[in-house]
Amino acid sequence: MEIRSLVFKALADPTRRAILDRLREGDLNAGDLAAGFDIGKASISHHLNLLKQAGLVKARRQGQQQIYTLHTTVFQEALQWLMNFPTQPTPPTPPKGSEKSGRNGPLG
Repeated sequence: MEIRSLVFKALADPTRRAILDRLREGDLNAGDLAAGFDIGKASISHHLNLLKQAGLVKARRQGQQQIYTLHTTVFQEALQWLMNFPTQPTPPTPPKGSEKSGRNGPLG
């Protein structure tokens, strides 16, 4: 999946947005993040993994803990894309599974 799609998928979920809000206040480990939610640690871990895949969060090991921090560069890139969206057309992305078959037209 394209990184931009991963970013918007990550931002679409209210739990992940809440995690990002918590990280705006400073770096936190997974246990401290989980303490603020009524979901299990496995669910928090899943959300953190999706945020890491999107590049919105970075993790570093500190002893036996993973410390999570915001990766603001990705936010800036997404915001820049949104700001330029009305003025800069991007080439269309072919639908998933469509490949050129060497045929001309729909009936080929």
